[in-house]
Amino acid sequence: MRVTQSAGSPGSLDLNLLVALDVLLEEQSVQGAARRLHLSEPAMSRTLGRIRRALGDPVLVRAGREMVPTPRALAVRAEVSAVVERARALFTPGRETDLRTVSRTFTIIGSDAIAGAQAAALFARAAAEAPGIRLRFLAEAHVDLPYLRQGTADLEVGAIDTTAPEVRVEQLQEDRMLGVARPGHPLLTGALTPERYATEAGHLNVSRRGRLHGPVDAALAELGLERHVVGTVGTFPASLFVLRDSDLVGLISTWGVPLATTLGLATFEVPLPLPPIPLGLAWHPRHDADPAHAWLRGCVRELVAARSPVTSPFI
Repeated sequence: MRVTQSAGSPGSLDLNLLVALDVLLEEQSVQGAARRLHLSEPAMSRTLGRIRRALGDPVLVRAGREMVPTPRALAVRAEVSAVVERARALFTPGRETDLRTVSRTFTIIGSDAIAGAQAAALFARAAAEAPGIRLRFLAEAHVDLPYLRQGTADLEVGAIDTTAPEVRVEQLQEDRMLGVARPGHPLLTGALTPERYATEAGHLNVSRRGRLHGPVDAALAELGLERHVVGTVGTFPASLFVLRDSDLVGLISTWGVPLATTLGLATFEVPLPLPPIPLGLAWHPRHDADPAHAWLRGCVRELVAARSPVTSPFI
């Protein structure tokens, strides 16, 4: 795919450089990009040199054994990907995209509990329907960043709290929180009241920002109660290993119940009126007309819809 003006003219444009830049920023590796584009490593290195001269920027720089994108490369990454996809669509007019011929890497950001519960099914769908598509799951960071706008992520799944006005948000269903503890924990015996829940065990929080308080504390405060939070960890899987080997109690969304069950933990209803957790999708509008991205959104919708909600008090 090449568009050129006169050789060596200042305004010359080679669309292949955009394709190569798109792949280089996905792989962040000359070797990986060469493999994807069926080129030798020296040829890929020369292409990277041409890109650097065209942009007036190093694009990728060495950081230890890896290469990382420069701020300039991060700034143009999303637009480069969008331009390449629009060009591909332009050169295949009137034809439906054959997903089996698509070679893409999609990055999904969201709760690790959702990734743990649904990644296997999503990988299986990709292998059966779009074997050239690779899926990269990223955990939520401890600070809010414009992942979708920058193109660092292609799709966000979970509790969407973005305030970017251009981001598309689609709510799918509501989730809720359950308590979780080791088997035989004293709280699992007898009627569980707010008082017992607050005072008869230490509590472990899960917060990507390290917060020690949340909706549970607000609900307890309404009743004049306070729980003892001993600390916090950044992910739900990490919390489950702590709870398995201690007398602490924690929280997990219903999406995380399979992870808790695998570790032999018990889940229970929290005796408090906790707010529901909206579960949805978010993406940048540059992907609206992208058939491969539409396929990905459809897969996630179907997997969420097929999931049975957890309603029993003890699992």
